[in-house]
Amino acid sequence: MADTGNMGVEKGDRRQALWRDGRRVVLLAALPPTYALAARVTSDAMIEQVKAREEHAMNFFMPARLYTGDGCIAQHADALRTLGTTCLIVTDKVAAKASGALDDVTATLDASDIAYTVWDGVTENPPVASCIEAGKRAAEVEAQFVLGIGGGSSLDAAKAISVFGANPTLDEPGFYALKWDVNPLPIVLVGTTAGTGSEVTKVSVLTDAAHRKHSIHDDRLYAALAFGDSRHTYTCPDAVTLSCGVDIIAHATESYFSRKADEISRAFAVRAIRLALPALGIASTGWKGPKSLDDHPIWWRDDLYEASILGGLAINTTGTCFPHNVGYYLTENYHVPHGFASAIFLPSMIELVEQTCDDPTYAATFFDEIGKDKNAFERMIEGCLQMDQKVHMTPEEIEAALPRWENNGSVKNTRADVSLDDIRTILTSLFV
Repeated sequence: MADTGNMGVEKGDRRQALWRDGRRVVLLAALPPTYALAARVTSDAMIEQVKAREEHAMNFFMPARLYTGDGCIAQHADALRTLGTTCLIVTDKVAAKASGALDDVTATLDASDIAYTVWDGVTENPPVASCIEAGKRAAEVEAQFVLGIGGGSSLDAAKAISVFGANPTLDEPGFYALKWDVNPLPIVLVGTTAGTGSEVTKVSVLTDAAHRKHSIHDDRLYAALAFGDSRHTYTCPDAVTLSCGVDIIAHATESYFSRKADEISRAFAVRAIRLALPALGIASTGWKGPKSLDDHPIWWRDDLYEASILGGLAINTTGTCFPHNVGYYLTENYHVPHGFASAIFLPSMIELVEQTCDDPTYAATFFDEIGKDKNAFERMIEGCLQMDQKVHMTPEEIEAALPRWENNGSVKNTRADVSLDDIRTILTSLFV
């Protein structure tokens, strides 16, 4: 091997390898002899090129069959027939009926000779205990698949109920430990809000026996079928629309700033934000002004729903970061709607990334790609955070809460060095 200082070139059959300090760094295609390191490319520059290539690596898996558009449920009734002849419909007592989604689903099931039982016991932030109850009901009626209708609570509950329906003796610890003897029943999801993105993720977020929100991730929780007819979001109340819309921004922003972000997830995230921002401007105006959101052109609800799906596709690859997990605490203890509870921490997350990320241009690139500067983005977040709940924490409460975020996966997933001291400082500055 020819000596080139601390670097060298090992020649072989049509290949050569770049070495540094006797260690292989990267395998290169053979270069013409006249180019054989004539430019004396530094080893540090080559390592930066390798890191840049890693940044462009892709990782994508989403096996759910997704149908969207007006009337998509009836149009694809044949897909439902492949799942069985009886199902358990999982929903709450209001949204599925008010949105028209329940009528659309039952009409399609009736026309397809699929028997169904409606279980409408889903509540906000559904507890695992209620999913166990519903799972037993699914087993009793011999449901061959579970069909969830609603927002994130109903869709996430449906995923869990599919597990308990197939494993009716399973308890909560076994559920969270993924000790499922039988694979879940097939899952069908019908969204009625624009925000969750649960239609296209393998995630279920439930409230455990300790009254904490706890997420579970497993490939077996992907829907067999997901239907997204944005007309089902048109009756969503103004306050829910805004909170869910802000959740889209939280999903997409956290995904972009995740350590697992790649070219595909960032593309989903950026498109979600660019679609959602104009619609959120209308939603926040409707909240604060005398006009109903129904007085505005309806296109913005369609855009919000599309953005919700894109945000779901983004976090399905990357997961969320610390704003979501710290936000759970606000929802559990102060009943702050989930979208608001997550989004309030986004500016702090971005600031930490600017301070500690190994790529000093990463945050600036984000703002360039979404078409908003940092100040405009933060003003948008502030304008949407219409929280009736007054959150006031004592230093003692913050200290007692901090251990829950030690070695937390969402905290570690953030593309920044986030310590418990950082979380203490953020909570203190916002709520003390």
